[in-house]
Amino acid sequence: MERKTPLYEEHVRLGGKIVPFAGWLLPVQYSGVIAEHMAVRENCGLFDVSHMGEILLKGPNAKENLNHLLTNDYTEMAPGAARYSPMCNENGGCVDDLIVYKKAEDDYFIVVNAANKDKDFTWMKEHLLPGSELTDASDDFAQIALQGPKAEEILKKLAAEEDIPEGYYTAKFDRSVQGMNCIVSRTGYTGEDGFEIYLSPADAPKMWNLLLDAGKEEGLIPCGLGARDTLRLEASMPLYGHEMDDEISPRETGLGIFVKMKKEDFIGKATLVERGKPTVKRVGLKVTGRGILREHQSVLLDGKEIGHTTSGTFCPYLNQPVAMAILPKEYAQIGQALEVDVRGRKVPVEVIPLPFYKRK
Repeated sequence: MERKTPLYEEHVRLGGKIVPFAGWLLPVQYSGVIAEHMAVRENCGLFDVSHMGEILLKGPNAKENLNHLLTNDYTEMAPGAARYSPMCNENGGCVDDLIVYKKAEDDYFIVVNAANKDKDFTWMKEHLLPGSELTDASDDFAQIALQGPKAEEILKKLAAEEDIPEGYYTAKFDRSVQGMNCIVSRTGYTGEDGFEIYLSPADAPKMWNLLLDAGKEEGLIPCGLGARDTLRLEASMPLYGHEMDDEISPRETGLGIFVKMKKEDFIGKATLVERGKPTVKRVGLKVTGRGILREHQSVLLDGKEIGHTTSGTFCPYLNQPVAMAILPKEYAQIGQALEVDVRGRKVPVEVIPLPFYKRK
């Protein structure tokens, strides 16, 4: 039985096309994926991401636990900072990827993927070192994402300047926006500037409608899961179950910058040392023939399978079909001509740099 977010009735009222996703009923689109995608690139879009999971980590050993559980380094982190990290299993594969916010010393706010929330919480609980307390607080939060170049302009109509984070990957805790207690973070999953607002589920409909009203002049529109996926893919952002999974290591999928091998230890480090330098690489593919690429399709060289696509679609802003793929390093050179098997048809492609899109 799928759950409804606190904004379900708003999605229905606004004509959102509701679909089941990761155990939730969410809008896949309102006005259309292309229109919503372009609104975020050029103006602003509003997303319901209340299905995401929130986990609290507190205690005198909280920092040590983060460094034990995650591949990134949390030794030096200022209050209000946010930091991305993969979380590895003992074999060096990915349990998930997540974002950690530091509220205060010994007090952290962790956001995990909706589909993996229960798995992640169980994993962390089972591998927690003494001296910290872990709490699944997902039911206490709704989350709304305001994304696009006009996001700050819109938010300034509702929030005081001191309640709006200035730097990318920073957050303001215990803020009041129109009388509602919020966490406001300058983060997102679209490749654009924007904010993610965490607040009480009871306040979510009011905040949603205030934002839509405030953003009318700027062209703000509600957006669904479809545009969220095309935007993240166009910006070459990885998605669990696609660019990473329990087998693929973060170093193999281009996330090595978030794997701090100089740390004393973390779960999976010993196996990553044993594996040595990655022999495969995540790359971008541009279609040079005709066709739309999707995930889990075979990448071919001279008719022989050498790798597979991880995500693929037509990107509206770039106006071209692209895909990400995992390939052996010797075939991952820019300009390498290959083919992708699209339902039995060989579609010519070329390796191109990532990210496909980066905001100016």
